[in-house]
Amino acid sequence: MASAVFRATEYSPISSTVALALWLGGIYFNAFLIIASLLLLPFRYAAGVLALQLLFLVIPLNHKSKWGRNLSRFICKYALGYFPVTVHVEDTSDFDPNQAYVFGYEPHSVMAIGFCAFSQDAGLFPLPKIKVLAGSSLFYIPFLRHIWTWLGMVPASRRNFYKYLGAGYSCVIVPGGVREILYMDSDSEVAFLKARKGFIKIAMETGRPLVPVFCFGQSKVFKWRKLNGKLFDQIARAVMFAPIIFWGRFGSPIPFRQPMDIVVGRPIVVKKNPQPSVEEINEVQEQFISAMEDLFERNKAKAGYPDLKLRVL
Repeated sequence: MASAVFRATEYSPISSTVALALWLGGIYFNAFLIIASLLLLPFRYAAGVLALQLLFLVIPLNHKSKWGRNLSRFICKYALGYFPVTVHVEDTSDFDPNQAYVFGYEPHSVMAIGFCAFSQDAGLFPLPKIKVLAGSSLFYIPFLRHIWTWLGMVPASRRNFYKYLGAGYSCVIVPGGVREILYMDSDSEVAFLKARKGFIKIAMETGRPLVPVFCFGQSKVFKWRKLNGKLFDQIARAVMFAPIIFWGRFGSPIPFRQPMDIVVGRPIVVKKNPQPSVEEINEVQEQFISAMEDLFERNKAKAGYPDLKLRVL
């Protein structure tokens, strides 16, 4: 077995803070611009600020931008080294650089920020072509949509999934998605997988191996609190998303410095089946869940969490 460890090491108090702010601060920056302009500026100037945001919302995305790629390298270099992020590959010999894989990354936590380790410019995983499928809503936020595109991320849609697998790109997806936030607690990790079969079906239809991935430490990079009460419960059920407040250092969007260890398991070979039956999908799903649970149990002590429990829902 040819195991390997890839570790982000670059850290600078100033550069890392700037990199994290660019990567994760877009939502806060846009909210601040809107609120500040409405409260502090005359109407015509406030309207100008809003118009500028709308302009950045419709400017075409260019993932080949030279300036954007330089910014992506800067973010990957200093943001991942801030925690730092370490990728542990159980067997590198199992991965063919000419093959495309479907990586199922867990958990989502407050934000699945560890999956940036698979960014094209991170250099922490030995495959030449990888795309990270992130929440589609993030690509409707001015400024943020450009940065995440330059980082090699694309909206998590079925169309993109098929498109990039067909073009030879491995795809990283968080199967549980934001739904996992509904079930988070401070004493265990949760993976909402039993109702997630779409990524399994796509892997079977395209004949791409499935790879379980688990990130230890990600749930510690933000402090969080769910909003309780009848109204918030009704909102959560309606939108399938738990109302939650979260914060990092000094109450900012900058996460706490918590090491993250991402463990990449061995690929599950999937026979190409253009029209898999429900029973066949269920069988492969069970294999994936079992592999994820085994990956978690075998590595939790080495990652520093010997008593941590995983709940698969």
